[in-house]
Amino acid sequence: MPEQSRHERACSDPDAILVLSFGGPEAPDEVRPFLENVTRGRGVPPERLDAVEEHYQHFGGVSPINARNRELVAAIAARTPLPVYFGNRNWHPFAEDTVRDMARDGVRRALVFATSAYGGYSACRQYHEDIARARDAVGPSAPELVKLRHFHDHPEFVRANADAVRAALDRLPAGQRAGARLVFTAHSVPNAADAAAGTPAEGGHRYSRQVAEASALVAAELGIEDFDVVWQSRSGPPQVPWLEPDVVDHIDDLHAKGVPAVVVAPVGFVSDHVEVIWDLDNEAAERAAGHGMGFARAATAGPDPRFADMVLELVAEHAHAAAPRRLGSVPAAGCTANGVPCAVDCCVPQRRPARPA
Repeated sequence: MPEQSRHERACSDPDAILVLSFGGPEAPDEVRPFLENVTRGRGVPPERLDAVEEHYQHFGGVSPINARNRELVAAIAARTPLPVYFGNRNWHPFAEDTVRDMARDGVRRALVFATSAYGGYSACRQYHEDIARARDAVGPSAPELVKLRHFHDHPEFVRANADAVRAALDRLPAGQRAGARLVFTAHSVPNAADAAAGTPAEGGHRYSRQVAEASALVAAELGIEDFDVVWQSRSGPPQVPWLEPDVVDHIDDLHAKGVPAVVVAPVGFVSDHVEVIWDLDNEAAERAAGHGMGFARAATAGPDPRFADMVLELVAEHAHAAAPRRLGSVPAAGCTANGVPCAVDCCVPQRRPARPA
C-alpha cells in the first residue's frame, strides 16, 4: 500500500471537503435526461426508462436525494471551518462543475466523502472514476482529491441505523411488535459484479459481505439475533442473475410463514431517494398490506446528526491522524487519490451482456 500511503500523507492538511453523490432530478422535465445519463452505454431499452420515469413522476419528478445531500453539506459545514462542496455523477451540480469551482476558489487538496458506505464497482470504484473524470475535465489546476474509506461498520453509522429501526418498531401496533421480522435491504447488483467486488486475493464479494456485516452489527446493537438480508431495485435483463431474494418476494415468503409484521431497514442506502421510497414505501408496503401484515420502514442514516459527526471523524483520520473506529472485520478500503483504484483488479467493472436481437 505504499502508493496509497503517499497519497494520504499528501492530503494530511486538506483545505476543503467534497460530498460526492449519485444525483437526482428536481423537476419533471429533468427526469428523462437524468435517466439517460444514468443508463448511457448500458443498453437499457426505452420501455424500461419509461417505467422508471413513471416512478419519478409519481413524486412530481423530484428525487429527494439532492435535498438530503444539501442538508448533509450544511451539517458538515456547521462542524468544520473547511469549505464543503457538493457534486454529483449523474445530475446537477455535476462533479466536473464543482471541481472547476473548487479550482477557481484556490482549493489545492480536498477530501472526498462519497455517499456510499460500501465497496464494489458501483458503490466505490465508480466514484474513483468520477473523481478522475472531473479532474481531467478541469485540467492542471484541479485539486488533489482523496476519497475517504468505506464506513459500513463505523459505530456512528451503526447506531444511527439501529435507532432508526427502534423508531420503526415503535410505529407498529403494540400487538405486532413482538412478532415483527427485521429485514435489511440494499441495492441489488449482478452476481458477477458482487463476485468482482474487492480483490481476487480477498475472494471478491466485498459488497455483499459488507452489507451482511453492517446488518449484523445493527441487529446486535438492537439485541436482535435473527434477521434477514434481502435486496431491492434490480434493473438488469432477466437472463442475468442478480443478488436475491428481492424484498417484495421475501415479504410473500414471510407471510406464508405466518409472520404478522415486518420492519424494513434500508441499511444499504445513506439517504432517501426514489428507489427507496418507491420500492419500499410503495411496492413493499403495498405487498405487506395486501397480506394483512404490519409494515414499518426505518429511516436512512444520513439525516441523523451522528452521520455528519462520522464524516468529520473520517476527515480527522487524514487531517489529524485519528485512529479509525471500526466494529467489523470485512475490509474497508476505498481510500486513494485522484481516482486511482484501491488495488490491481479491485472491483473491476463487468462487461454488460448485449441485448437480444
